[in-house]
Amino acid sequence: MRTRPLKVALLGCGVVGSEVARIMTTHADDLAARIGAPVELAGVAVRRPSRVREGIDPGLVTTDATALVKRGDIDVVVEVIGGIEPARSLITTAFEHGASVVSANKALLAQDGAALHAAAVEHGRDLYYEAAVAGAIPLIRPLRESLAGDKVNRVLGIVNGTTNFILDKMDSTGAGYQEALDEATALGYAEADPTADVEGFDAAAKAAILAGIAFHTRVRLDDVYREGMTEVTAADFRSAKEMGCTIKLLAICERSKDGASVTARVHPAMIPLSHPLASVRGAYNAVFVESDAAGQLMFYGPGAGGSPTASAVLGDLVAVCRNRLNGATGPGESAYADLTVSPMGEVVTRYHISLDVADKPGVLAQVATVFAEHGVSIDTVRQQGKDGEASLVVVTHRASDASLSGTVEALRNLDTVRGVASIMRVEGE
Repeated sequence: MRTRPLKVALLGCGVVGSEVARIMTTHADDLAARIGAPVELAGVAVRRPSRVREGIDPGLVTTDATALVKRGDIDVVVEVIGGIEPARSLITTAFEHGASVVSANKALLAQDGAALHAAAVEHGRDLYYEAAVAGAIPLIRPLRESLAGDKVNRVLGIVNGTTNFILDKMDSTGAGYQEALDEATALGYAEADPTADVEGFDAAAKAAILAGIAFHTRVRLDDVYREGMTEVTAADFRSAKEMGCTIKLLAICERSKDGASVTARVHPAMIPLSHPLASVRGAYNAVFVESDAAGQLMFYGPGAGGSPTASAVLGDLVAVCRNRLNGATGPGESAYADLTVSPMGEVVTRYHISLDVADKPGVLAQVATVFAEHGVSIDTVRQQGKDGEASLVVVTHRASDASLSGTVEALRNLDTVRGVASIMRVEGE
């Protein structure tokens, strides 16, 4: 074993960073044995240096992150500060000064992954980011390495624990959205401002990363269609149960049947209770992968939190340090396929539409005519009415999102349709 330690700079020492530092200290001997050399925490960049950080030598703490990554003796920079800047500048500076990088920064990778990969290649360094998607679940490495000889056709997953907790609570207790969100906040699953989670921004960044790796194509955050889950109601769950389904916020990345294009999207969807993702409870994550040779695979586990995310970071750290010792680099960006990223309008799936309509003869015929005029075939219809008010629930066969949007717009213009109460896609069938 080499006796000179590999030096690690840690950018950020919050929930994840403090766990990374703790594991590096408590598992130092094991890490050294697995890597072939000891690893040494050489510096920790933070915003508030006066804060007590148990187990970390105060002499290692600095507020000058740029100076830390410019030192020249740093082998690996671990970036867990999040956000776009200063993380982007610090990572590129680290490459320029000879360090490889391990990051958990999904937002930055979804927005600027191509540029960061190019910088890593230019300087002959590694960029690893297993922790950016689904916490402790090994997902990026299997997609990038284990399935490198296969053709991935679809990635379907629950990649945000906060939203899954909320929807699971609504499903199991009949609670409304706000009530379930309040409980998630009280338990620490939801941030004080939950927008990134409940509006799907977090999941969309992860979907961009997964699609890029799965389909060997550059997919940016702006390419991902996104809908939040704040409009999901207890009535939606009742309808889902009547169909033998539940509701999940899904990240869906798929290749077109002709193989020429891909789509990436995040939105609430009904899935059958028989689908493996339907049984994912609480704040857990799970990702379902479909490929030509391997068939169907599911990856499941805790998708967030200090220890689970630190586990993924440390796994990357071991791999990058091994590469460093061997004078090699691991797999970088693979975008050779350069497939077209299609808009949401070209996505084909089934739909569940709930309408508030007048309770009088001929309404169903009018509604059915609108669906037919837009080329959307109806699978089932359920109608309930009382005292001049009625609800109409329509479940369609597979149709394009553009056709469905045109149908809904036309329905809103019918005098007998008082409102479109809910539109939800039906997936996993």
